[in-house]
Amino acid sequence: MTKNNLLLALVSGLLLAAGWPVYGVPILLFIAFVPLLLAEKNIRASGKKRRGLRLFAHAYLAFAVWNSITTWWIWYSTGFGMFFAIAVNSLLMTLVFWIFHLVARKLPPKIHLVFLPALWMAFEKFHLNWDFSWPWLNLGNGFSEYPSWIQWYEYTGTFGGDLWIWIVNIGLFKTVEHFILTKDKKRLALGVGKNVLMIAIPVVISLFIYHNYTIPSPKAEVVVLQPNIDPYSEKYQMGNNNMTMARDLVDIARGAMDDDTDYVIAPETALPEGVNIDGFKRSRARAVLQQLPAEYPGLNVITGADFYRRYRQGEKPTPTANRINGGGWYDAYNAALQVDNTDSLQFYIKSKLVVGVENFPFKEILEPLLGNIMIDLGGTIASKGIQKERSVFTSENGKYKAAPIICYESVYGEFVTGYINKGANFLAIITNDGWWSDSQGHKQHLSYARLRAIETRRSVARSANTGISAFIDQRGKVLKTLPYGSKGALKGKISLNEKKTFYATYGDYIARLAIMVAVLILLYAIGRKKVKGIG
Repeated sequence: MTKNNLLLALVSGLLLAAGWPVYGVPILLFIAFVPLLLAEKNIRASGKKRRGLRLFAHAYLAFAVWNSITTWWIWYSTGFGMFFAIAVNSLLMTLVFWIFHLVARKLPPKIHLVFLPALWMAFEKFHLNWDFSWPWLNLGNGFSEYPSWIQWYEYTGTFGGDLWIWIVNIGLFKTVEHFILTKDKKRLALGVGKNVLMIAIPVVISLFIYHNYTIPSPKAEVVVLQPNIDPYSEKYQMGNNNMTMARDLVDIARGAMDDDTDYVIAPETALPEGVNIDGFKRSRARAVLQQLPAEYPGLNVITGADFYRRYRQGEKPTPTANRINGGGWYDAYNAALQVDNTDSLQFYIKSKLVVGVENFPFKEILEPLLGNIMIDLGGTIASKGIQKERSVFTSENGKYKAAPIICYESVYGEFVTGYINKGANFLAIITNDGWWSDSQGHKQHLSYARLRAIETRRSVARSANTGISAFIDQRGKVLKTLPYGSKGALKGKISLNEKKTFYATYGDYIARLAIMVAVLILLYAIGRKKVKGIG
């Protein structure tokens, strides 16, 4: 039986990986948890000692397999940090399943099988917001390559996908469990049929929405730039200062734009030489970039840049500030800025940071104990500052309002709605995916941008340093791409949208309801004696 349970756990891990974008078949996600649920039931019913420990080991195997196969590419940017990331994320998922197991030993199936999806979604919501945030494998992301299946994400966000996956998995688990007990083939066929309908009905609804969605007519002509600078060997070399990089961006843009171009968008940290954010207005790099709107009146240029701000002696630093050797403090920023043909500049500071690279988790507690252990990916080796609320870049004529989404931020659904609620009518994603080489990582990152397009019904203009730069329409369909490893520019027309979706208005309401349900059931389980025959 132990070997069978290990095999069941392994099968769950492989099914989750085989269902994951960008190469997976998401239909497998609807059955992926069934083997692990069967293993949990077997372990719980075995009556053996240390059942909790046994379940923990089996669940960890499943989640470690899933995490390893789908996110191994972290190796390219963090080296051995990959093992830490995979180990910790697998551990967190295992803890969720272990808590479910403990509750299942005290409560009947009608309750504990509601608790599991509620607890899982509560965990995912937590994972979106704490210092070790890593929501890459949140279940609702699994349909990103099949946008025609999930057009209703404009109402639910990705947590609607979570709920869908769990409803079908639990339904199939109950069907298989009943068949194992009774060998009733008719009930088996009926149960499978019901769950197939649970998959098919949302897909049919989504296809109807997909084919009947009317894309608004107002459009903007956008050119996205892809300089294809190797972030490891080229970008932060001494010769590649902001002046050099700005000239390169201008040269690439001139080959693609015309008098009708409204926006030129360059990637994250396209200006890699850290400068004082308050002094950039007077910099030569700004003057170079401003050549484009000077030549093409009405043009707006968005680019990423490394900035810093020093604090005067006696001035209180922020919690994210870094100490300067010899005294003093400064904040480092991964930022976006917009240049037009006026004296004004618009800035946005990246606020969802990559753990260990841009963000020192629990810095105030851990830095005094561990020192600065940030991972060196070039540029400033320091934790970054953030801003509390989103900013929207407004064009010189007031017609266009861009959401300047920087890299990792595009993985966060409710976070992106903050730009919509500030009035953004299209999404401008700037990123540098070259850290992960030509692996599954940058392809998944592009794929997740399709989810944000559906949730907000905003077109996406995506500029990636090494690729894949792209245009995505409001249904999540990729319209044009510039391949990974290519240098050049991509021009296209994107539609604007002023209407707010239900999801943009209410955000992750499904997750908030799940948290409430999970807490109530957990408290009930803690206060209740074990039910005879369950544990």
